[in-house]
Amino acid sequence: MPTLNDTQIREALADLPGWSYEAKSLKKLFKFKNFSEAWGFMSRVALAAEKMDHHPDWSNGYNKVDVTLSTHDAGGVTDKDIKLAMIMEKSV
Repeated sequence: MPTLNDTQIREALADLPGWSYEAKSLKKLFKFKNFSEAWGFMSRVALAAEKMDHHPDWSNGYNKVDVTLSTHDAGGVTDKDIKLAMIMEKSV
């Protein structure tokens, strides 16, 4: 799968509030009311990610989920990362 160029990434980020592009990855810190809401978000996204066979790099601390998306096999951001970021936005 080909990586997206800077223009394509900038256009995609216009529809993904709070996301940034750093070091060949998309990044966002999600904040929730409590641990349960953060964990619920991760559970919903995990099911979608597994169906896509595309898994995020993320960590959870109480009410926060820190996400990094990159297609490791391609060496950067691809359409898969954009699609998973969109799923995450809808799962909040």
